[in-house]
Amino acid sequence: MEVLKITPRGYCHGVVDAIRIARRVREESDGPVQMLGYLVHNHHVTDELQEQGVGLIDSADRLAGLEQAKDGTVIFTAHGVSPAVKEKAQELNLRTVDATCSDVVRTHDLVKRLASEGYEVIYIGRRGHPEPEGVVGEAPGRVHLVQEFEDVDTLEITGEKVAVTCQTTLSMWDTDAMIERVKRRYPDVEVYNEICRATQERQEAAVEAAQHVDVVIVVGSQRSSNSKRLVEVVKNLGGKPAYLVDRLEDINLDWLRGATKVGVTSGASTPTQLTRQVVEYLQELEVLA
Repeated sequence: MEVLKITPRGYCHGVVDAIRIARRVREESDGPVQMLGYLVHNHHVTDELQEQGVGLIDSADRLAGLEQAKDGTVIFTAHGVSPAVKEKAQELNLRTVDATCSDVVRTHDLVKRLASEGYEVIYIGRRGHPEPEGVVGEAPGRVHLVQEFEDVDTLEITGEKVAVTCQTTLSMWDTDAMIERVKRRYPDVEVYNEICRATQERQEAAVEAAQHVDVVIVVGSQRSSNSKRLVEVVKNLGGKPAYLVDRLEDINLDWLRGATKVGVTSGASTPTQLTRQVVEYLQELEVLA
C-alpha cells in the first residue's frame, strides 16, 4: 500500500523542551521528582519518563494533586498551571520546575495583562483540558470559558472592554468560527488568536494531503487535543475518513478496505518511533478489497 508521510508531524518545540527539562531535572536532583499530571498528552512519553525515575501525580484536580507531593521537586506540565497551583506548591515548600510551553506562557501573560487593564476575556477552549484551567486561573471571574456557539450566546458581559483569545491546540477553522460568533455579539471585541504555529501548520498540511489520499491515520493519544483536532479537520475540511490510533494494534483493517493510498500524520506529542511503526506496517500491507 502506498503511504504519504504528511509533514510536518510529531513533536513540536514545546514538547521537545518539556521532555528535555524533565530529564535534566531528574538527572540533577537527588530527591523525588514528580510531574503534576501528564507532562505532555501522550502516555508513551509519560511511561518512559516514569521508567527514568520521574514520578506521576495523575489527578484531575491539580491543587489536590499537590498534596500527594510530600517533598522534592514538582514539574508543571507543558500545558501550564494557574497561579493558585504555584502558590500552593510554595506553601508546601516544594521545589517547582516550570515546563510550560512558551506559546502557552504567552497566552497566560496576555490574559493577565488584559484583566489588569479592565477587560472581560472570552476564552475559547475545551472544558476539562489543563491548558484552559491554567489560563482561566490567571483572572477568575474575568475570564469566561466558551466551547460551543451556545456558550457564546448565553454570555452576560456588561463591561465595555471585551477581548477574545483561545487555547493553543484547537482547530484553527473552528476557532475562527467561534471568534466570528463572538464578534456578532460584541462587535468591538479585541481579537487575539493564539493558535500556535505548530498546530496550524500540522492542520493545514493534513487537510491539503487529504486531497491526495483515500484515508488518513493520525497517530496520537485520546488525551491529546491537537491530535483529535487533526482527525476532525481531515474529516470536516479534507473530506476524507480519518482515524486516531494510539498504537499499531489500534488499526482496524476495515478502515483501509478499497484504499490504495493512505496518509499518516501524528500529534505534537507523539514519539517518532510510534509513527514510524505505523508507516512501516501500512507500507507492507497489501491493498484490501
